[in-house]
Amino acid sequence: MLAAQFMALLDVFIVNVAAPTIGADLHASGADLQLVIAGYAITYSVLLITGARLGGRFGPGRVHLAGLALFTAASLACGLAPGITELIVFRLVQGAGAALMIPQVLSLIQRAFTGEARVRALGAYSAVLAVGAAAGQIVGGALVAADLFGTGWRPVFLVNVPVGAVLLAVGRRVLPREGAAEPAGARAPGVGAAGAGAPGVGAAGANVRPRGLDLPGMALLGAAVSLLTVPLVLGQEQDWPLWSWLSLAASVVLSGVFGGYEARLARRGGAPLITPRVLRHPGMGRAVFQILAVMAVNGGFLFALTLHVQGGLGYGALRAGLTFVPTAVAFGLVGLTWRRWPAWCLRWLSPAGFVLAALSVTGVALAFRGGGSGGALLYAAFAGVGAGLALGFSPTLTGALAAVRPEDAADASGLLATVAQLGQLIGVAAFGTLFLSRLESLGDPGAYTSARALSACVFALAGTAVAGAVAGLVPRRR
Repeated sequence: MLAAQFMALLDVFIVNVAAPTIGADLHASGADLQLVIAGYAITYSVLLITGARLGGRFGPGRVHLAGLALFTAASLACGLAPGITELIVFRLVQGAGAALMIPQVLSLIQRAFTGEARVRALGAYSAVLAVGAAAGQIVGGALVAADLFGTGWRPVFLVNVPVGAVLLAVGRRVLPREGAAEPAGARAPGVGAAGAGAPGVGAAGANVRPRGLDLPGMALLGAAVSLLTVPLVLGQEQDWPLWSWLSLAASVVLSGVFGGYEARLARRGGAPLITPRVLRHPGMGRAVFQILAVMAVNGGFLFALTLHVQGGLGYGALRAGLTFVPTAVAFGLVGLTWRRWPAWCLRWLSPAGFVLAALSVTGVALAFRGGGSGGALLYAAFAGVGAGLALGFSPTLTGALAAVRPEDAADASGLLATVAQLGQLIGVAAFGTLFLSRLESLGDPGAYTSARALSACVFALAGTAVAGAVAGLVPRRR
C-alpha cells in the first residue's frame, strides 16, 4: 500500500523537472505544459473524497487495486503519448487512478491495525508522504539526465509500469477485497492484531455497512474543489486573471451549498459524503487546520527553494533535487520514531515541531542571504525543516484518527487526504506567487535578488508554521 502511495506522490512532482524536455519534444506551449503538470493534481484532489467513499462502498482493498490498475495503464499511455493533447488527457486519467488508490491506504490502516501497530503504520505513512515529494524531483532529474535509450522524458512515466505491475500481483494476494470490511482470515501476513471478526465487522468490532454513494454530494464537492484547485494551479502563470478570482469565490459559495446539503441529508437519515460526526470529532477541526498548514509549508518551501536554486543559483535538475535530501531523510526518520520519545513530551511535539519548522526555514534564508550557496548551516536548516514538519504532521494525524470509528474510516481518510493535497496546492500557489512577484519587483534576476525574494517568502512560511504551533496549543474540545 505504501509503495503505491509513494509512486502516486512521486508523480505529483516528477514531471516538474521534465517539463522543458516535454515542451521541446512535443512542441508544447506554456499552457499545454501547465496542464500536463496540473491536470494530475486537479483530478487527484477533486476525486479523493469520492475515492474514499467508493472504498467504503466496495471495499478499500478492491478499490485500491482498481485505482492502481488505472494508474499503471495511464502511466503507460503517458509514456507512449504521441502528442501533447494525448499526454494531457492521460495525465487527467492518471490523477483519477491516484484518487482511487490513496484514500484506501488510511482506510486499511484504520481497519487492519490497532494500538501501537496502528501508530507505527501511520508513522510510515507520514514518512512516505514527505519523502515522496522530495524524491519526485530527485528521480525526475535523474531520469531526464540519463536519457535512457534516447527516450528523453518518457521514462518519468514508464518507470511506473513495472512497479505497478508488481504491486498489482502482490496486492491481489495480500489485500482484502471482499466487501467494505476485512473478513476473518483475510488479513495480510504481518498485519497487527485488529480483532477482525465476521464479514462486515470492522477492526474494533463495530458493524461496517456499505452506504450509498451520495451522487449529488459528489457533484457539489467535485465542483467546489475544481473551482478551487484550477485557479490555484493555473492562476499564477496567467497573472491571476479575473476568471481565477471568480472561480475562487464560486468555490466558497458551492462549499457552503455542499455543507448545507450534507447536513440536511444527515438529518433525514441519509448517507452524506462526509459523515457530520467525523467533522464533530474532538480535535478534528484543529487537525484539519494543522495538516493544511504543514502541507502548505511543505509545498511552498519545496517550490520556492526549487525556483531559487535552479533559477537564482543555476543548479541543474538533479542537483536541485538532491538539495532536499536532508529534509526528506529527517522527515522520514522523525515520522517513524517520534512515538518512542519520552511520554512527557508527546503532548508538546506538534507545537514544538511547528516552531522548529519556523526557525529552520528562517535558517535556510539566512544561509542563502547575499546570493551565497549556503554551507553547513544550510544542511542543518534543511534537516530542521524536515524534522519540524514531521513533528507537526505525524502526531496530529495519529491523534485525529486514533478514535475514529471503523465505519467512519473512509470518510476520515478521504477528508484528511484531500486536506493534505489542497494544502500542497495552496502552499505552491500562495508562496510561489509571493516569491515570483517579489523577484519581479526587484528586477535583476540574479542570485542576490533571488535570495531577497526567497527571504520574503520564508518569513511568510515561518508565520504559517507559527500559526500551526498556536493551533496545537488550543485545548481539545471534549
